[in-house]
Amino acid sequence: MVKKVAILTAGGFAPCLSSAIGGLIERYTEIAPEVEIIAYRHGYQGLLQGDFLVVDDTVRKNAALLHKFGGSPVGNSRVKLTNAKDLVKRGLVQEGVNPLEFAANRLVEDGVDVLHTIGGDDTNTTAADLAKYLHDNDYELTVVGLPKTIDNDVIPIKQSLGAWTAAEQGSIFAQNVVAEHNSGSRMLIVHEVMGRHCGWLTAATAQKYREWLDEQEWLPEIGLSKEAWDVHGVYVPEGEINIAAESERLNKIMDEVGNVTIFLSEGAGLDSIVAEMEAQGEEVPRDPFGHVRLNEVNPGAWFGDQFAKKLNAEKVLIQKSGYFSRSAAANDADLALIKECTDLAVDKALASEPGVIGHDEENGDVLSAIAFDRIKGGKAFDINQDWYKKMLADIGQEFPKPAQAH
Repeated sequence: MVKKVAILTAGGFAPCLSSAIGGLIERYTEIAPEVEIIAYRHGYQGLLQGDFLVVDDTVRKNAALLHKFGGSPVGNSRVKLTNAKDLVKRGLVQEGVNPLEFAANRLVEDGVDVLHTIGGDDTNTTAADLAKYLHDNDYELTVVGLPKTIDNDVIPIKQSLGAWTAAEQGSIFAQNVVAEHNSGSRMLIVHEVMGRHCGWLTAATAQKYREWLDEQEWLPEIGLSKEAWDVHGVYVPEGEINIAAESERLNKIMDEVGNVTIFLSEGAGLDSIVAEMEAQGEEVPRDPFGHVRLNEVNPGAWFGDQFAKKLNAEKVLIQKSGYFSRSAAANDADLALIKECTDLAVDKALASEPGVIGHDEENGDVLSAIAFDRIKGGKAFDINQDWYKKMLADIGQEFPKPAQAH
């Protein structure tokens, strides 16, 4: 019997965290109001520190407010429970302590029967490790995860929570940034979109932006030109970037239109950048999960520099939409998806059925609790989809060769 439930959000933000917490609280209040609910602050960091908020009657009564906000009211952090060295350095565990064991014991101490994790693949597979450890030590904990990632890159989940909103918000961001295209002559704008190994968000953001373009009225006679406001290049990690050929194509656009705008996935060409840094003896900055710290490597600036020289750009503007997009409140499409998933998450938790809730691409897109051992990150964006091919054709960009897998 479930008596106490804990919720945590972890990893980077996505436009679903606040709403997902609200949805879980609403569903428990609706069908199992007797169940106690706590929320660990700052994800696994709060779990290690025993730092949590109690979901009291006031919160239950007003949980719908959480659907109106972005971010996470209980806070996130990037904590990897198997990286003991990093946790010791951060003062979260003592030297010689097994963090997984320490976290598991904390859950026992707090009397938690169900743990809801809202995060990406690392967040949810770590939760599965916790559940296994507790099971092996005769304490049953049901873990039911929700898939959060703006990259939409969790295998085998069709649509991650928050990704639709992130694409829409990236388009809104671009609408203002691209307005800068004639703040100088021969302007190069690089819109850098989040996406380490997956280009879905970059492609979807470009698609949303171009849908907005099609809805506007233009007045080229006074310089208000759709061609100048358009996207002229879209680059994702799954496709090779032929800088020489693209520079030649874009240079013609620069000559004819007067400016060039590129939508660039931050992971596009990352291998080339890292290889160049290592060849020069530079240390490549990485996070506790071993991922390259993209904000420090700065792919947008690297590509901006490459193209600026070849296009004879007089001015270069590089803008990143990631934090603007990922911290937004969920849009209507995501709110509907979140409700569908949080309702099932609670139902599964009360039935003691663990897994990550999502539409299973390997099982006819059925919404279900997917076994943790099937959850993986790094799902590649399929560049062979018709809508993506059409978009590239419409902007005059040659369809790229597939990039080598990471």
